[in-house]
Parts: sequence; structure tokens; C-alpha cells
Amino acid sequence: QVQLVESGGGSLQVGGSLRLSCTASRIVLSTNGVMWYRQTPGKEREWFAVVASGGARNYADSAKGRFTVFRNNEKNTVYLEMNNLEPEDTGIYYCKTTNRKRKYWGRGNQVTVSS
Repeated sequence: QVQLVESGGGSLQVGGSLRLSCTASRIVLSTNGVMWYRQTPGKEREWFAVVASGGARNYADSAKGRFTVFRNNEKNTVYLEMNNLEPEDTGIYYCKTTNRKRKYWGRGNQVTVSS
């Protein structure tokens, strides 16, 4: 069974940094694009970062300049480096990939930024 497991979340203060991980089992992430989403209370889950199978990256405006997504193919893991965090970044962070037309989501990882 394909699984994506996020880790690295937690609570921190404004301006801090976190690195989230998305590690896969039974699927090779390097051959697939991996996306990051965030869900905040009362809002729909929103996309904000992607790394394509070829390595190209794209970000939502809210993430540009502060977030970086990158891969470690040996560890079958995609990372999300988040810097200069703001209270508005608080939420549950999910990674997602698609393989053979099926979508796979992680269970989510809570990030809480307090002022």
C-alpha cells in the first residue's frame, strides 16, 4: 500500500523556520511530482508548492521567497523548508503525489506559528 508520511511540524514563534518531510513507501517519488498543501481552520485546502519529477519548482505567491521545496531521492523524500514563518502560516500541511492516475495524500502535519 502506497503511503506518504509527513513529519517535522510543530509549534514555533514568528520568524522561525521549520523543515517538513514527506517520505514515501511503495512508490518512487523521484518519478512523480510532489505537491504541498496547507489547510487552515475554516478554509479549503490550498496548494502552495510543487516540485516536478524533472526538478522544476513552482510556488504560490504566499510561499515565494520564504519556502523552498526540494528532493532527496536516496531517501525517497521531499522536503519543504519554511523560513520567516508568520501566524498566517499556521495550519495542517499535506504532501500529495499522483501515480498512475491515482492521488496519494499524507495524513497531514500541524504547524503552529504564534506571535
